[in-house]
Amino acid sequence: MSEADCLFCKFASGAIKPAVVFETDTVLAFKDINPQAPTHVLIITKRHIATINDLTPADAGLVGELFLAAKEVAKAGGLAESGYRVAMNCGAGAGQSVFHLHLHLLGGRKLSWPPG
Repeated sequence: MSEADCLFCKFASGAIKPAVVFETDTVLAFKDINPQAPTHVLIITKRHIATINDLTPADAGLVGELFLAAKEVAKAGGLAESGYRVAMNCGAGAGQSVFHLHLHLLGGRKLSWPPG
């Protein structure tokens, strides 16, 4: 899939407006349209990177920014104390359906392990 066809690239560029909950120059966080928990936010890189396998050492700071954004989203959503889960799928076999690097932040209910 090219960046021009990537749904999350369209969100990052503003061509499509998701329900944004947090944004910086490099990351965007928005509500998942198919939530799996009372709080389900996707946190994406604004630069297109398809999967974890496509990361380079130069991307280390950007990956850190994803997790710092997750911390801020959880805090703003009242989840910092009660707990939340952050997950990143890599490849179709792991459940990745949009091939643009992103975290799932889930909370607002008791989460079991393993997830399923």
